[in-house]
Amino acid sequence: MQQVTDYLNKNKDRFINELIELLKIPSVSADPAFSQDVLNTAEAVKTALLEAGCDTVEICETKGYPIVYGEKIIDPSLPTVLVYGHYDVQPADPIDLWDSPPFEPVIKNTEIHPEGAIFARGACDDKGQMYMHVKAFELMIKTNQLPCNVKFMIEGEEEVGSENLGEFVANNREKLANDIILISDTGMIAKDVPSITTGLRGLSYVEVEVTGPNRDLHSGLYGGAVANPINVLTKMIASLHDENNHITIPGFYDKVEELSQEERAAMAKAPFNLENYKKALDINDVYGEKGYTTNERNSIRPTLDVNGIWGGYIGAGAKTVIASKAYAKISMRLVPHQEWEEITQLFKTHFESIAPAGVTVVVKPHHGGQGYVTPIDNNGYKAAEKAYQTTFGKTPIPQRSGGSIPIVALFEKELQSKTILMGFGLDSDAIHSPNEHFGVWNYLKGIETIPYFYQHFTELSK
Repeated sequence: MQQVTDYLNKNKDRFINELIELLKIPSVSADPAFSQDVLNTAEAVKTALLEAGCDTVEICETKGYPIVYGEKIIDPSLPTVLVYGHYDVQPADPIDLWDSPPFEPVIKNTEIHPEGAIFARGACDDKGQMYMHVKAFELMIKTNQLPCNVKFMIEGEEEVGSENLGEFVANNREKLANDIILISDTGMIAKDVPSITTGLRGLSYVEVEVTGPNRDLHSGLYGGAVANPINVLTKMIASLHDENNHITIPGFYDKVEELSQEERAAMAKAPFNLENYKKALDINDVYGEKGYTTNERNSIRPTLDVNGIWGGYIGAGAKTVIASKAYAKISMRLVPHQEWEEITQLFKTHFESIAPAGVTVVVKPHHGGQGYVTPIDNNGYKAAEKAYQTTFGKTPIPQRSGGSIPIVALFEKELQSKTILMGFGLDSDAIHSPNEHFGVWNYLKGIETIPYFYQHFTELSK
């Protein structure tokens, strides 16, 4: 595998520049204004896969944005790895909080990344991590080190719930048949502490609308006489947690798995410095469900958070108005065994039931997905473990993530395949936030490590 290292060192500047060009395309799937850019990104991914060495690559149309599928089948009797990633990105708002334009990538040195980090929307989530796989594949092809078959499925709707992916997977089981699925859309504990994500939380995402009077009203003439939707909405939201930050929706915890003390003790072995955590976020204390540590709250416990709230007048100066409507977007992160559709219905029933007289409430479900736990005794996990041991010199720590990748449970249901989550991002990379970035070191380390996964998985599968 020395050829792999030599090829990486020789081509690393090109690998970085190619990622920068991909990051310049604003593939924001949530905003129709960027629809052509999303389509252009799909074409760019197709070109990259062909140039890397895929025998065939196609743009697969869906009811939404297309899926890019590519493959390299060297011997049908060998194992097949299916690589999943996404080329769409989150909206860049609020733009004014970025230190540099979100779609004009720049490399800047930071305390964590003294060798430089690429600042741009999508740098880590997920263009940078997805492109690691394309370049690792190229590296194996060009050095004649590819030991098995490879398929790529890169979609353009992950950031809006992968609404059309389920139908595509169900209709293309034979095309997508594989022995293991490999995804890099997660992170690791630290640059010197590799980890493999073994659990993901599920998701239920809803929007709520509270309506009071049939028009905006003068707050002097009507204040105190009619229900104010904004006041009502904030009270309703506040009631969703009790004094211990426990979610108050009836039935919400019925299927929540309580981990044993032994499992919690094993989790606690992962390196974590609470003071550094608070310092990085510029907060004076942490906050969350009573009885659980910070790392437990953001991984093995369900949550409910307001992602946006609006209504009334928010322009310059003052306008004395009681708004006719108020809105909020709310996400609930779920743990394995919680069914997202059931939780959505529980939320809807409860939220509508606590509305006072004088307002009407509408709950609009958006999207969701199941949580997932992957076993650590299968060949995929063992191959990933060996790959990290080779390039980091350390055994990776199994870690449950607080994030959600709903399609992982879908893949297991439709394709009967386990998924291995080899993430190379860091918590500090500001995904979904202004100034998102991805360390150059992390990017190149991913390209270096991934080929060893292929090597070890093929050997273990014999």
